[in-house]
Amino acid sequence: MTERRRVTVFGGTGFLGRRIARHLLDNCFLVRIATRHPDRSRTVLGNGDTRIEFVEADVNDDRLVAAAVVGAFAAINAVSLYVERGTQTFQSVHVQAAARIAKQASDAGAERLVLVSGIGANSQSSSSYIRSRGMGEEAVRSTFRGATIVRSTVMFGPGDALLNPLAAMLRRLPVFPMFGCGETRIQPAYVEDVAEAIARTLISPYSTPLHEFGGPIIYRYRELLTIVANYLESRVLLLPVPFIAWHAIAFASEFLAKPPITRNQVELMQVDNVADPSLGFDTLGIQPCSVEQELPAILRNR
Repeated sequence: MTERRRVTVFGGTGFLGRRIARHLLDNCFLVRIATRHPDRSRTVLGNGDTRIEFVEADVNDDRLVAAAVVGAFAAINAVSLYVERGTQTFQSVHVQAAARIAKQASDAGAERLVLVSGIGANSQSSSSYIRSRGMGEEAVRSTFRGATIVRSTVMFGPGDALLNPLAAMLRRLPVFPMFGCGETRIQPAYVEDVAEAIARTLISPYSTPLHEFGGPIIYRYRELLTIVANYLESRVLLLPVPFIAWHAIAFASEFLAKPPITRNQVELMQVDNVADPSLGFDTLGIQPCSVEQELPAILRNR
């Protein structure tokens, strides 16, 4: 194994990032986890595996980012932000930090760069979150020639922020307030499939500019709720709630230390979350798993 096969993963301790790290190892790469708390991350992910290296890095610091990509064959940026707090804004994380990682990786001579973005990323969007994702993609493309952009639909898996919270509410509440009439289309992707796909983008001798990963089934939001409720044998009533009411609730909740819902999340639920099939898992030889296949394992201990 040579240093050219080392991959630096920013956001490598997150829901997707730690799976990316494992799939990189399975595909014969060395892994460098760039994190603000390397000692803490080593305890969680290291397990004594000498193929994993932990380095201190802050995506807002040019010097630390530069040090993290020295000698790396590739860099993967899986850093994301869903709630803005202080200096941590969509602009600082999705745009400025993305551009910083791309520049430092390019300057260090990395051959490949993967940016994890999101479905619907659009620099002209009225949504600050979606707009920042689109601006981040543009910044990376202009900074790192041949960068690969990976857009994933909402992901599910053990410890996710999709099925687990839904299950908790569907189990407890006699009435479940839906976003609108529950007609928004979503195409959940299994997090392990997305992680494996990202690893495979680095195996190919050439880079593909854009991938969009979504699961094998497109659901209406109401349909997904029904599937989870049926699995839990819950007789919950699904109650339509207008989006204008959700926006008001989210606005008020954002004053809390840990808001249960944000305006950004409401905005995302107003648009379909569906991938382009021509850019999906099939291009990398992956047969994605469905929610129904993985639901028992995800909710087994609930």
